[in-house]
Amino acid sequence: YGFVLRAKGIVQDKTEGWIHFDYTPGEINVRKGPAAATGMLCVIGAQMKEAEVKELFGVA
Repeated sequence: YGFVLRAKGIVQDKTEGWIHFDYTPGEINVRKGPAAATGMLCVIGAQMKEAEVKELFGVA
């Protein structure tokens, strides 16, 4: 996917709930909860393979 420096988002799970996630190299935080804003995703990095990242999250 490239070198991911930071990723953050709110994505829907398979049971119609919401998963919030934060990622930095060496640390990941995943939790369930309500979504004030839905379907948000931000990935920051270098040499990113944008099409592959979109496919991973189902937004291709």
